[in-house]
Amino acid sequence: MSATTPDRVPVTILTGFLGSGKTTLLNRILSENHGKRIAVIENEFGEVGIDNDLVVSADEEIFEMNNGCICCTVRGDLIRILGTLMRRRDRFDHVLIETTGLADPAPVVQTFFVDDELKAQFELDAVVTVVDARHVALHLDQSSECQEQIAFADVILLNKADLVSAPELSALATRVSAMNRWARCHHTVRCELPLDDVLGIRAFDLGHAQEVDPSILSDTAHEHDTSVSSVGLDVPGDVHAGRLEKWIRKLLAERGADIFRMKGVLSVAGSDRQLVFQGVHMLFESSEGRPWGRAPRRSKIVLIGRGLDVAGIDKGFRRCLA
Repeated sequence: MSATTPDRVPVTILTGFLGSGKTTLLNRILSENHGKRIAVIENEFGEVGIDNDLVVSADEEIFEMNNGCICCTVRGDLIRILGTLMRRRDRFDHVLIETTGLADPAPVVQTFFVDDELKAQFELDAVVTVVDARHVALHLDQSSECQEQIAFADVILLNKADLVSAPELSALATRVSAMNRWARCHHTVRCELPLDDVLGIRAFDLGHAQEVDPSILSDTAHEHDTSVSSVGLDVPGDVHAGRLEKWIRKLLAERGADIFRMKGVLSVAGSDRQLVFQGVHMLFESSEGRPWGRAPRRSKIVLIGRGLDVAGIDKGFRRCLA
């Protein structure tokens, strides 16, 4: 446990592989009456930002970083945003950093120990990792980021527990425990759990982090799997609901194993509300979002996966325009 330092602002790092449910947990945190004033820093992988549209309206301040991973190309943005927050400490009492699903937590953790000014102002409260119980087995053996997110966690949510059998969940819990014997593990559905289990818990331990990565306090390079990329489309106007559903089903049937994550905020012809779309591999769902009101109607969609056909996806999506 960290020493008591009431003069420093606690920071929660929220991580987890693509589609695990991080934004669901973030929305739960922002929606519940916990009495905390939270500054949220979001990171997205790709040029088109979606997550800020998926976060519920709240009084909390939200800072968004696009077109890079928080552990590499946009790390300077993280430091600058934290510097801005230091000058506005009277407006919040907790910081929550939601990383992209491809982030290695180590460089993010490192940020709070290699910069003396940040170290004096902020204190890591916990690294909270959300795990997709249904799909994590597809990535655990291939993705070092997925492994590191679990290994560095102080709290692990085995989420989507309702989508697997009891023996499968038990086997996953055993495997995760073997990877990280320190973490407190919770089985959740849609990230439902008492927020006292994830916020203000003072669970981060630098000794544990150094055991996982002895070089965590040194400025080492970090590389991603170059076969994983994102496709982001942002198109003015409406889409045709029938053509959109047909295209999505065909795309997932043909390439679902390689599409780790899909998400979008769409303008559907004939509807006065946004259509929020989310998918993980072969599973996808949609729901009504905010009213469009006077906002310009446009459709944004992001796909993240391995070996994506950028031109084909762009062409297919544009065929769905009304």
